[in-house]
Amino acid sequence: MPLYRSWQTSHAHIAIWEITETEDFFAASLGFGSDKKHPKRRLEHLSGRFLLQYLVPGFPFDKIQISPLGKPQLADQSLHFSISHSYPYAAVIVSRQQEVGIDIQVYQDKILRLQSKFLSAAEQLICANDMQRITLTWCAKEALFKYYGLGAVDFKEDMPMGSLQRTTPEDALIDMRLEKTRETCQLSGLIQEKFALSYI
Repeated sequence: MPLYRSWQTSHAHIAIWEITETEDFFAASLGFGSDKKHPKRRLEHLSGRFLLQYLVPGFPFDKIQISPLGKPQLADQSLHFSISHSYPYAAVIVSRQQEVGIDIQVYQDKILRLQSKFLSAAEQLICANDMQRITLTWCAKEALFKYYGLGAVDFKEDMPMGSLQRTTPEDALIDMRLEKTRETCQLSGLIQEKFALSYI
């Protein structure tokens, strides 16, 4: 059972899973399967739910609703959660206190070519064409998008990054502004050899 890492913050519990198991393992543990068509997508879908169950035993999967904008949530808001996956990793954050968002991304060369689509000129200077920093910034914007939860956000215009600071060789803090709500947010980042992750 390759739990990659699990930790708690003042408001949430986070876990990362490295997927090496079969689809049958997750389905047997959960008591249900996945309706995704692609085998890899089924693994990602099930591993994310498995992590929810790991963090919150007895998680009420039957009460999950998908919002009109595609965000999975509990109707009674008794628990806030966010799921992300980038094969072979899945990540989950849960909180009983506030809205949350998380994103994990395995490093891919193509992000260097695509950075101008989601990074402003100023943000590109901050990232300095570094794959880890660019990927982490993408994760931070995705996590903030999930935290916001209301869609219709331009990653370049509506989520400007003020700073990205490495606090340790693997930890970072990312300051961003969510223009839709005029909210200044600080996201946490994790930089690993094969992936980056950010959460709020």
